[in-house]
Amino acid sequence: MRFPTYSLCALLLAAPFLHAQDAPAPATSAPEPPVDLPPTHVRADAPAQAADNQPSLDDIRRFSRVYDIVRQAYVEPVSNKDLMNDAITGMLAGLDPHSEYLDKNGLAQLDEDTTGQYSGLGIQVEEQDGSLLIVTPIDDTPASRAGIRPGDVIVKIDGTLIDGQNVDDMFDKLRGKPGSKITLTIVHKDSDKPVDMHLVRENINVTSVKVRQLEPGYDYIRITQFQSDTAPDLEHKLGELIAKGGAPRGAVLDLRNNPGGLLTAAVGVSDDFLDSGTIVTTRGRLPDSNMSFSAHHGDLLNGAPLVVLVNHGTASAAEIVSGALKDNHRALLMGQRTFGKGVVQTVLPLDADHAVKITTARYYTPNGTSIQAEGIKPDIPLADLSVQKADTAPELISSEADLPNHLANESAKPGGNIDNDGSAAEAKLATSDYALAQALNVLKGMALGRGAPVAK
Repeated sequence: MRFPTYSLCALLLAAPFLHAQDAPAPATSAPEPPVDLPPTHVRADAPAQAADNQPSLDDIRRFSRVYDIVRQAYVEPVSNKDLMNDAITGMLAGLDPHSEYLDKNGLAQLDEDTTGQYSGLGIQVEEQDGSLLIVTPIDDTPASRAGIRPGDVIVKIDGTLIDGQNVDDMFDKLRGKPGSKITLTIVHKDSDKPVDMHLVRENINVTSVKVRQLEPGYDYIRITQFQSDTAPDLEHKLGELIAKGGAPRGAVLDLRNNPGGLLTAAVGVSDDFLDSGTIVTTRGRLPDSNMSFSAHHGDLLNGAPLVVLVNHGTASAAEIVSGALKDNHRALLMGQRTFGKGVVQTVLPLDADHAVKITTARYYTPNGTSIQAEGIKPDIPLADLSVQKADTAPELISSEADLPNHLANESAKPGGNIDNDGSAAEAKLATSDYALAQALNVLKGMALGRGAPVAK
């Protein structure tokens, strides 16, 4: 997935921007020409509102002259269609990293990204200085299993060096038929040594929500990206877990390396953990870009403490959820500063096979804060570390029970093991996921004094 497709889409094609909580229309649908076109549905033939926004005659002549020069003098023939497509692409690409021109393939890719189904490697990438920067690998995909990490850079694909001239073609090579092989030359973050990674493309069916118990009373919720079905999937899976394991004393919401997705999904997930309060507001030049979303009564966790894990790969829609839960004092954020994508894209159709995805608004957290290019700072900073269990010699005497002639505990249960204090399980979790272990410890501290959870 290319970075712009992980951007926060306010709506898809004909889905009304005003009804931002409705499910998006399929990416292949074309809009009916309305009589009164809502402000966010910008007609391609709409006149400019002000004379000073009109291109000058000199500008038009300059464009026409360059067009003719390329057609007549370029070393190889270029079709009119390719030139016009490139002109449109360049115009949008010059705006910001998230606005782009979508042809039929681009629309299909956008549909894949919002449904979580495609064939490839399972990575989100951003074009940067003529190379492909890994924003995040998606869980349980060829990329994540190979050890690709956020911040890595792809410098070659199948032995071909990536540069500013071929970067688009190189991006297209990341996807392909299931079972086909590809070799990525990667430079890991904080390293200058290229490493070849041999991968096999797969059908990627991204399940955006995974839940499990960390230990009795403490649940773990992992959201990998925000798709059209993320909120109902969360409600279903977490509901089943609570029905089976009982009302939790607390939960960890893991949004690390979550590249974002749909605004509607972010609003729905935030609403699932809030009883009231603002979730997010958006502001843009068009009247219908100015919206505010509020939470409704009904918290899936019934107010139990919540810790949200974030890092530099937490972006876009994931930042909306993080900001909503933080500003409403519903959760503590732990980890590193988030990515800082605080703008909203709208997909506007041109015809059945073409559209533009253009940045139409900035979004603001409930406190009125723009996170654009700054991100959200965690409440509890946590370095990106891993830990290893220390090698220690066996202890001959570790407690009173090891001393000869010690008095027995009159309340001791037969067959009890005093060494089963939970530290072994904590060490196992900490060595596999240090940040999650720390989040669980903080969560337990938050749960102290609240008493036993009460099921609704």
